[in-house]
Amino acid sequence: MTHPALLLLVDGRFPTGGHGHSGGMEEAVADGRVVDLDTLVGFLRGRLWTVGRCDAALSAAACSEAALDAPAWALLDAEAAARCPSAELRRSGRSLGRGLLRVAATAWPGPWASQLRAAVPDGPFVSVALGAAAAAAGVEPHGAALAAAHGAASAPAWAAVRLLGLDPLAVAAALAGLAPDIDAVARLVADVGSDWSALPALSAPLLDIGAERHHAWEVRLFAS
Repeated sequence: MTHPALLLLVDGRFPTGGHGHSGGMEEAVADGRVVDLDTLVGFLRGRLWTVGRCDAALSAAACSEAALDAPAWALLDAEAAARCPSAELRRSGRSLGRGLLRVAATAWPGPWASQLRAAVPDGPFVSVALGAAAAAAGVEPHGAALAAAHGAASAPAWAAVRLLGLDPLAVAAALAGLAPDIDAVARLVADVGSDWSALPALSAPLLDIGAERHHAWEVRLFAS
C-alpha cells in the first residue's frame, strides 16, 4: 500500500526548488537532441535507466540508513558524489538537497534533519536528502526509490513543456507510458540496504557534458 506522504514527495509542487531545474533538458533542447514528443520520451527513458537508477538506489539506501542509530551520512553522500562527474551537477544536486531538506524538516520535524546537516555541511545530495526525508515521513525504501525515479523522469518532462511548447496532455500521457519503467527501476534498487557495493554506478556522459556547457550560458531559463 502506498504511504500518503509519498504522494507529497513526488508532487512537483512540493517547494524544494526543483521547478527551477530542467534535469539537462534545456541543454538537450538547445543541442537538438530533444525536438518533439518522441525524442523527449527517448531522453526520459535514457535518463531514468542511468542517472535515475543511481539516484533511486541512493535514495533507497538513505532511507534504510536513516533507521540506524548512527547513520553514515557523510559516507553515503560521498558515494553520491563519486557517481556525479560534473562539478556543475554536484553543485545543483547539493542545492536541491538543501532545499528539500529545509522543506522536509518543516513537514516532518525531528533530529534527523539537523544530524544530516551536521554530517554534510555543504548540503547533502538531493538523492540522499530524499531518502532521509522519506524515512522521516514513514515511507519505506521502495517508496523512496519510487519518488527518486519519478523525479528523474517528471522534472525534465515538464521542463520540456516550457522549452518546446509541447502539449501538456501529451507529455502527461508520455509520463504515464513510462510508469512501468519507473516502477521497474524502483523495484530493482529498493533492497540495496546497507550493502553499498550493490549501488549502481551508471553514467550519462552527455548529461555531464551538457551541464558544464549549460552553466557557461549567459542567458538561461533553468539553473541546470
